Amino acid sequence: MTVTADTAVTGAATSSVTVTNPVLRVAPASPAAAAAYFGASLAFHADVSDVAAALAADGDPGFVVLDSRSTESWDQGHIPGAIHLPTALIPEHAEQLLDKSVPVVTYCWGPGCNGATRAALALAELGFQVKEMLGGFEYWAREGFEFQTWEGRERRAADPLTAPVDAEDCGC
Repeated sequence: MTVTADTAVTGAATSSVTVTNPVLRVAPASPAAAAAYFGASLAFHADVSDVAAALAADGDPGFVVLDSRSTESWDQGHIPGAIHLPTALIPEHAEQLLDKSVPVVTYCWGPGCNGATRAALALAELGFQVKEMLGGFEYWAREGFEFQTWEGRERRAADPLTAPVDAEDCGC
């Protein structure tokens, strides 16, 4: 199969490449385009283990964590110290609960939910600096970090498919 790379997407000159698998059916972006994309992605996203490490360190982490889920979801489990503000209530209450000079990290249930994305958009439209925590509450709990429920604090064993068993961090 011969494909032609799209210059609008990759930023590179159009070329023909023989591809034998679906991974390379669309040619990779140029290194410059990839660096711009992945650099931008890091400006918009944080992962669970980085958020946990920043919160566990001594002192102010320099951001607040916002749980954008319903009260029922919050009661079922949330990150200790997080602010609870369901997405639908952000336009009405964000400016009373949050400081625009402090970045906000939003989360929802997990990778299958775009609630944190909607919350981040609503906050950005109000002028807040914001990042979305990839993995959401699901990966917070699966990676073995402490969470709070209406009954108190809990911690589950880390899922070996999401976190290293015998190391402090994954080395990412």
